[in-house]
Amino acid sequence: MAELTFIISIAILIMSVILHELSHGYVAELMGDPTPRLQGRLTINPIKHLDFFGSFIVPLITSIVGFTFGWAKPIEWNPYNVKNRRLGEFLISIAGPASNILIALVFGMAIRFGAESLPQSFLVISAYIVAINITLAVFNLIPIPPLDGSKILFSFLPPHLAHVRANYERYSIFLILLFIFVLWRFIEPVVPFIFRVITGVGL
Repeated sequence: MAELTFIISIAILIMSVILHELSHGYVAELMGDPTPRLQGRLTINPIKHLDFFGSFIVPLITSIVGFTFGWAKPIEWNPYNVKNRRLGEFLISIAGPASNILIALVFGMAIRFGAESLPQSFLVISAYIVAINITLAVFNLIPIPPLDGSKILFSFLPPHLAHVRANYERYSIFLILLFIFVLWRFIEPVVPFIFRVITGVGL
């Protein structure tokens, strides 16, 4: 049973992070930047999106300690191609977490309103989908480079403060590892709270 739960969690995670990155790519395309399309990233083909460390190693480690988490290869986009650079960065950056929130809402509503009519197996899988997508959204909205939250924050910075961003991003690897393995435990309780708000049941 534990092995099946692990496989289901990893499958849901992979599809969720792919849709997360696709959302970035499609919004970039809408804003005038063809880079994701030219790089072949506007596809659901997992090979184009998966990152060995973020899509396999991290999910394996986090599943062992009690929650499944990871990421896909980030979508690249060219800020000089978008119609409005600051607005473009904001919309492209927020598109990923927004897609995870939307997925969580859709399956959360299925749990809330279909508890008595839908198969139990579907409700269980839906619960995993909601939990994983909430986790992805919350994590990615943290304002630490290279997470989406930092890019959303930076999109509001005036140009003359660009050096602040450069200095902040210099320590991105250290900051993200510190957050995952030390600080995440303080923010993780937000996930079951949002889960209950969406689904009406406890996680």
